[in-house]
Amino acid sequence: MPAESFSLKTIAVPAFGPTLLYGLATGAILPVIALTARDLGASVAVAALVITLTGIGSLLTNVPATVLTTRFGEKWALVIAALWCSAAMATAALAPVLWLFALAVFMVGMAGSVFGLARQSYLTEAVPLYYRARALSTLGGVNRIGVFAGPFAAAGVIHFAGTSGAYWVGAGAALLAAAISLKVPELRVPAGVGRAGGGGGPGGPASSSAGTGSGAVLPAPTVRSVLRSHGRVFRTLGLGILLIAAVRASRQAVIPLWAQHIGLDPTQTALIYGLSGAIDMLIFYPAGKAMDAWGRRWVAVPCMLIMAAGLGLMPLTGDSTGLLLVSLLIGFGNGIGSGIVMTLGADFSPSPGRPQFLGIWRLLADSGTMAGPALLSAVTALASLSAGIGVTAVLGLLGAVALWRWVPKGKPVYGQAAGTQTGTRPGVTGPDRPPA
Repeated sequence: MPAESFSLKTIAVPAFGPTLLYGLATGAILPVIALTARDLGASVAVAALVITLTGIGSLLTNVPATVLTTRFGEKWALVIAALWCSAAMATAALAPVLWLFALAVFMVGMAGSVFGLARQSYLTEAVPLYYRARALSTLGGVNRIGVFAGPFAAAGVIHFAGTSGAYWVGAGAALLAAAISLKVPELRVPAGVGRAGGGGGPGGPASSSAGTGSGAVLPAPTVRSVLRSHGRVFRTLGLGILLIAAVRASRQAVIPLWAQHIGLDPTQTALIYGLSGAIDMLIFYPAGKAMDAWGRRWVAVPCMLIMAAGLGLMPLTGDSTGLLLVSLLIGFGNGIGSGIVMTLGADFSPSPGRPQFLGIWRLLADSGTMAGPALLSAVTALASLSAGIGVTAVLGLLGAVALWRWVPKGKPVYGQAAGTQTGTRPGVTGPDRPPA
């Protein structure tokens, strides 16, 4: 292993500052989206549908986001996405009718897709391989801290300005995220910028194979070509990623639903949910360090097994103490998996072609995020809430099996081509870092 001379402190502000602010922006509006929709005349069912528009916007934009990131580079994709999010939040604050507000919520989801892809691609390029999991788990943890703090930041403004104040807090935080993103150093020449002598950076024009002497230019990677060349990864490990996302999304619903089922009041429910989220946030860095030191499987599989165990035990609880204990267990399981989806995506992403690969990767994750709660809802409607929670626990076990089967053993190998495997261990180009 190379000497660990790299420090996250060297890129802390440009890498994590925008993420913290962007998380704060989205966290500020999450509690009030349904309330605003109701104020604009939506029924309860329509208000619930409006909430899902952020997820739908992200899901539909994942693949188009690769075009923007490839064309302009990660830095400017971050800036554009944050500005788009700020504009969407301002629109939501001023929207006089429901359809315009719903469009603004959809726009927030679109911005989140581009921002998430660009920040993941940026850190994958900027951080040495031996530090990758720590960097990406920190990225996930910082985002969670921002989302957690968002409602508190908005609460004071809402007291004086009403629910629209939450959107102005979000707009301001997103605008600050765009300003800090301007300080992000360029890692490569974007595809739309000419460069003498061909290219070679991700998304840029690739030069011909060494030794041909022909000067021919290879075609730039496309979503279709990356999907075809890495189809086996998407069909195998991608299934595990989808299941991780499904269980994570479902866990956010089952805690308040089961709390209501056993008769807890809203204050107790909020406290239990908050404590579960707190333990989730506290352990992201040790989880990343474990992934870097021992390999991704050591975290990926326990993450799913622990969440599955907590979900499986939840229907057996009948009071606040029991629910708190299993909620803390679920929070711990999710916390140790902080950054695992991004880290595995970074490990397998090719260069060039990284934005295209990560766009498809995020599409799989977002599909799981949408499918998990939908399955929970369907099983609950057909059988019972406890049955729905049980099915979610089974998804966790299936995810653990998939990750055990397809997550490579051991640590990534240095010096091997990005997005490829030798045996079962992925690596990246160069002795200890991605290509600049």
